[in-house]
Amino acid sequence: MQKWMVPVAAIAASALLACGEKDADPQAALAARGGVVYDTNCTACHAREPGQKGPVGPAIAGASLELLQHKVLRNEYPPGYVPKRDTKAMVPLVHLEKELPALHAFLQKATP
Repeated sequence: MQKWMVPVAAIAASALLACGEKDADPQAALAARGGVVYDTNCTACHAREPGQKGPVGPAIAGASLELLQHKVLRNEYPPGYVPKRDTKAMVPLVHLEKELPALHAFLQKATP
């Protein structure tokens, strides 16, 4: 199986599950989509479990939406934020802008 097929299959499965459940909790569906976003975009640097430190990035479970907007989109920190690791290693991932609410929902759910 090609490497790119795994994320595509995960996204498709998530979409089918979300569409198939009429009475599903919208927040749970949002968090599920955020989990797919996290798995396909974040785990190379952050741990597979968001509450653990990754090889490059810190634990990010519970990260605020404001922090995600600043760090993911612009590789900067919000005013007054004290970073866990003061690094500029992360590149802006502007293609994730629409997915930040889903990613945020997933990271809030992942809070230990």
